[in-house]
Amino acid sequence: MTFTALACPIFEQAIKDYHKTDCVDTPINNPYTKGTIEADLYLKCWIDTVQWHFEDIIRNPNIDPAAALVLKRRIDKSNQDRTDLVETIDSYFYTKYHHIQPLADATINTESPAWAVDRLSILALKIYHMREQVERPDATAEHKATCQKKLDVLLEQQKDLSTAIDQLLADIEAGRKWMKVYKQMKMYNDPDTNPILYGSKA
Repeated sequence: MTFTALACPIFEQAIKDYHKTDCVDTPINNPYTKGTIEADLYLKCWIDTVQWHFEDIIRNPNIDPAAALVLKRRIDKSNQDRTDLVETIDSYFYTKYHHIQPLADATINTESPAWAVDRLSILALKIYHMREQVERPDATAEHKATCQKKLDVLLEQQKDLSTAIDQLLADIEAGRKWMKVYKQMKMYNDPDTNPILYGSKA
């Protein structure tokens, strides 16, 4: 089984599980064993799904400003959780392939495997919600046709991205590519590097 053949159904499961309640405050009930790559993939897509709906809510033109600020803080935390989890998934790949000796002409990829997996998770969300638009009972035929064209493109992207991820992992395993785990070092979340935060201590 390829990695994306494992990941895509887990992403779909997380999205469907979330939409059983369709509520951003629903506690996660991860069906996979903690510490496994399956559990990390499920959690990754759950975080992405909740954040997708955070982004919908905060765009409500009638949202109370105080509530919007609280929601913005939740989005910030979600973004950090998402980044941390991508690094965890990259560490999984690094550990899995660390014994591979790169070939003399091996090259490094423009992005790590886990950041590509991050895009695959978000793509699964786009597909789910675009399909919702295609199937909307109150939508016009024109709207449905437009969304169907977009859905077709998203499905093609999913196929292409899955192929590219699996090829990248095969190249790493064969020594044709090599990878590193980079920390994102987001400065605005760090009270020691964001001048607004460390300036407030003075």
